Amino acid sequence: MSEPVPSITSAPEPLAVDQARRTRSYLIQMSIRVVCIIGAVLVDGWVRWALVAAAVVLPYSAVLIANSGRDQVTHGTSPVTPAAAPALTELPDAAPDAPRAPGAPTPDAPGAGRVIDHVDD
Repeated sequence: MSEPVPSITSAPEPLAVDQARRTRSYLIQMSIRVVCIIGAVLVDGWVRWALVAAAVVLPYSAVLIANSGRDQVTHGTSPVTPAAAPALTELPDAAPDAPRAPGAPTPDAPGAGRVIDHVDD
């Protein structure tokens, strides 16, 4: 005999299975409601009113449960924890005899190396 193959994915249950589960739940609750209505006709006293109240509340709860949809289960799929990014350091000073691009400001010039925050509208 073959053994069942274990699932290694985090795939949700099939839509048909989910719909069948919700339909079964709804039909069970509506069957209980029918029993409550029949019981309310047959009995008298406080039990009648309890059955009527149950028959009134059951459709609301049945619809809420049937429309609740699929369970949203999340699984951690990454077995690797990402490494922390290294801390930023200051840029080293350029060598004084390093060639500069034409028109580039010298490091001692006013405004050299200044970053201006600019936001496009």
